[in-house]
Parts: sequence; structure tokens; C-alpha cells
Amino acid sequence: MSSNEPEIPDDDNELEVVATPRPRRKGIYILPNLFTLAALFGGFYAIVMAMNGRFEQAAIGVFCAMVLDSLDGRVARMTNTQSAFGEQMDSLSDMVSFGAAPALIIYEWALKGLGKAGWIAAFVYCACAALRLARFNTNIGIVDKRFFQGMPSPAAAAMLVGFIWVADDAGLKDVYALPVWPWVAFAFALYAGLTMVTNVPFYSFKDVSLKRTVPFAVIVLIALGIAVINLHVPGMLFGLFCIYGLSGYGVYVWRRMKGRPVSVIATSTDEPDERGLH
Repeated sequence: MSSNEPEIPDDDNELEVVATPRPRRKGIYILPNLFTLAALFGGFYAIVMAMNGRFEQAAIGVFCAMVLDSLDGRVARMTNTQSAFGEQMDSLSDMVSFGAAPALIIYEWALKGLGKAGWIAAFVYCACAALRLARFNTNIGIVDKRFFQGMPSPAAAAMLVGFIWVADDAGLKDVYALPVWPWVAFAFALYAGLTMVTNVPFYSFKDVSLKRTVPFAVIVLIALGIAVINLHVPGMLFGLFCIYGLSGYGVYVWRRMKGRPVSVIATSTDEPDERGLH
């Protein structure tokens, strides 16, 4: 046989082909993501209602999204269904419900009467919400869990749409055409937006355990609180979130007066690019 001719392998010399199993595709936990999708729908619903001039329903949509957003993480921890997908989905939902939706609602309600100043204020709020969520995701492992670094976006959104809900409940219509109210809305949008990106510490309530026993009087106080809120839901919710929106600055001043550190960063990082987040 010529050396140029290919050799035909015998049956005994044939290589055995081993079938490698296909990698198993990862699934998605449905229960916590249902809450996240419901929160996303609340934000989308709020935008649609604002486009149709129904600002009370828009405010209710944001508040419902806030309640659902507070439940998805707890449900994931209770059922041991945490996942990286759920974390990313939650951040995207928050950006729509507590970033874009409140900015568009207050623009349609009042800020469009201010021209360029109006849409700039709405954009500042929306951009600050995005920056706050991005900083929260990158700083999640180094922040003291008892406090938020800056006002959380759901509270900022609740304060903004709560103001709209109170004014709409009082009978104010076509606010964008009024002389003073658009500027009041302008101030609220800037305050809520800029407070989200400050380093001011806001209490997170994460150290409150629902599994601990409490005195009977605590349950009575909770029932009384619910009854008081029902006296005038828009006004009470707006008042509560305004108090919370100011509380961070109170904590900041109190810590300064006591000589305590005001930063909520628990540990330093080795990455120099993150020093600015302190």
C-alpha cells in the first residue's frame, strides 16, 4: 500500500463517542417574581392613568407598587427562592414604578406648565432614582443594614405622589395652569430626587423582626394607627412620608451633634473607584 493512501481504521481501533449530557437550564422562581411583576404593573398603571388625567388612580397605583415591592423580597426569603434574576428584576421594576412613573405623573400634573424648567425637574428626579438604585446595588454588601444611604426610592415616590393625591383630593384641577402650584411641585420633585442621592442615613426598619413576641399594647397601637390613617388616607400617608423624608436629616444632625460617624458604610472596600460612594 502506498504511503500516500489514507489508512482505513479497523473496527477494533474505532474511537468510542461518549454522549455528554446537555446542561440543565436554570428555571425562574415564580412566586417572588409574581409580586415583582405586580409591582411593575402598578407603576405602568400609574403612568397610563396620569396620561388620562386620572391622578388619584395614578397615586394609588404607585402606593400599591410600593406595598408589593416590600413583599417580594420577604416572600423570597421566607420560601428560600432568592436568585440573581429576582434581584435584577426587582431593580428594573423599581426604576419604572418609583423612578419613571412618579416623574411622568408630576410632569403631567403640574410641571409641564413650567416649560423647560418643568421637564428638567422631572428628569432630575428620574435620573436620581436611577443613580440611587445603581448605588444601592453596588453598595449592598458594605452598608449598615439598619440604615439606607439616602432616601429609598419607594419613599421618595410615595412623598411625591402623596402630594399629588392630597391636592387632587382637595379639588385642584389643571394645576399646570395655576400660578404657584407648579413651582411647589418643582420644589418637591427636586427635594425628593436629590435626597435619594445624598449620604444622609434613613432608618431601614430591617432590624425589626416579625417573629419576635411583642406586648399586647403594640397590637392595640397598630390598630389605632390603621384607624387614624383611614380618617383621611391621602393626607395621613402624605404626612407620614413627609416625616420620613425629613427624618434622615434629623438623624444626620443628631449624629453630628453627638460626634458620631454619619456614614452608613460599614466597611471599606479595596476598590479605589468606590471611595466616592462613601
